[in-house]
Amino acid sequence: MEILLVVPRFNLTNKKDYGYMFPLGLGYIYSVIRKKGFNINCINLNHYNGSIEENLTNELNKKKYDIILTGNIGVGYWSVEKITNTAKKHPTNPKIILGGTLITSEPTLMLKTLKPEFIVIGEGEITITELLDVIIENKDLNSVDGIGFFQDNNPVFTKQRKLIENIDNIPWPDFTALGYEEFLENQSGLVNLCDSGKGDTPRNYPLMCSRGCPFQCTFCYHSIGVKYRERTLDNIFEEINTAVDKYKINSLTLYDDLFSLTRERLFEFCKKIKEVSKNLPKQITWSCNLLVNNVDKEMLLTLKDAGCNLVSFGFESYSSDVLKSMKKPITPEKIKNAIKLTKEVKIGIQANFIFGDIAETRKTAKETLDFWKNYCDGQVQLGFIQPYPGSDIYKRCIQKGKIKDKLDFIKNNLAHTNWINMTDNMTDQDILDLKNEILKTRWKHTKYIIPNKKTKNNDNTYNLEVSCPFCNEMSIFKNIPIKSNLHYNFYASCKSCNMRFNISSKFYRFEMKHYQLLDPFRKTFLYIHDNLKKKNA
Repeated sequence: MEILLVVPRFNLTNKKDYGYMFPLGLGYIYSVIRKKGFNINCINLNHYNGSIEENLTNELNKKKYDIILTGNIGVGYWSVEKITNTAKKHPTNPKIILGGTLITSEPTLMLKTLKPEFIVIGEGEITITELLDVIIENKDLNSVDGIGFFQDNNPVFTKQRKLIENIDNIPWPDFTALGYEEFLENQSGLVNLCDSGKGDTPRNYPLMCSRGCPFQCTFCYHSIGVKYRERTLDNIFEEINTAVDKYKINSLTLYDDLFSLTRERLFEFCKKIKEVSKNLPKQITWSCNLLVNNVDKEMLLTLKDAGCNLVSFGFESYSSDVLKSMKKPITPEKIKNAIKLTKEVKIGIQANFIFGDIAETRKTAKETLDFWKNYCDGQVQLGFIQPYPGSDIYKRCIQKGKIKDKLDFIKNNLAHTNWINMTDNMTDQDILDLKNEILKTRWKHTKYIIPNKKTKNNDNTYNLEVSCPFCNEMSIFKNIPIKSNLHYNFYASCKSCNMRFNISSKFYRFEMKHYQLLDPFRKTFLYIHDNLKKKNA
């Protein structure tokens, strides 16, 4: 049996594009399949010029593949649809297996709409290998837990797959076949919002130290289960040391929903990562997600000393009423403390305040916005809550008729910043007024900095010299890809104080200043622009 794993295109383009989060989940799937002895190849569509159809067809023409595997999150529906349709049209007629958050959150809808031969629901590492064995041996599909398929033209789902209890037993992800070296060689001196590498040549490694989350916030959906399971630190550091030797990595992004439930484990991690860095030219930098309830100054100083330069917090609101509605086990006082201490220690902050929860009112929104103005220095992002498929608020939006067509919502609205009024106490006009107030406040308190100097390199990248708006220290960001000198914006961290700000063109600053006026045109433009891009991608 010949298997092809397809890494979907993540951005709307038909050009090579390395500005995406490397797919950790697909790395795990490739690894377990290969370890079981199956013949498996991979094509990473992000690393090719041309359309998805063109590149996948070329690959299918080279070799007779029996199985095509792919998966994505909800906003990536368009890419999975193109991959599926292309494979179905090919004369070799490979069977298609789909998985990931997109599939797990809406299994019936996705099975009926995309019509693959099989879907994998939930954690896929055990399920996929059992499914492949059953396909080869032509055994009963009902013996495999956690899958969906068609039987007599009707969708059939087997019983739910039990969670993998000992996640040390899962082989480490195999990134090489997914084009990880090429990805590393094409990273710039500015990285995405959740990455930690701040060097001019970041070589960032995605890492998962635990699975699941013990909390059940209404806006979240955990496709690999809610039960919290940790890897042992010995297992984690075997992987880190291997990655350092093999890929020469210099930074880590820890993608755990919650990095550590216990203080002792977190401190031990810090001790061990310092030991790794002792043998390297520079200290490894890293980022993680923390619960605000556990944060104190000693913890943050320990993190910083160990190389952590970015902490992600789940704030979401400064209103106790809204936090309760969201089922978040935190308080406004804990949020205030976390921001204060993290800024004092000079670790970067990644966090959001999301407006429009069920319990949101004009009063609760004002509480959050006033706090943001006075305490956050633009370090926390502002936006509206999104009903992601599978979440409690998504289900409520369907029940209340706020989402009338699930497929249309996933295809055309999920990836945009359109809002749905799911509140019990605010009119649509209230929400629109709130949105306009957020836009005005964001412009007034967020730093959009025009570079002092911009130098073009030979490869169409630029070096940007920027003065930090907080500490006035100069930072030079090298090898930054700028597609349009007229319109660009990058989220950056000061190399001295770790405070975050935007590096922008003059036109982008103008757009942000007049965002409210331009917003109706922006929505129309994005709808037309994205649909054209999807056709050509």
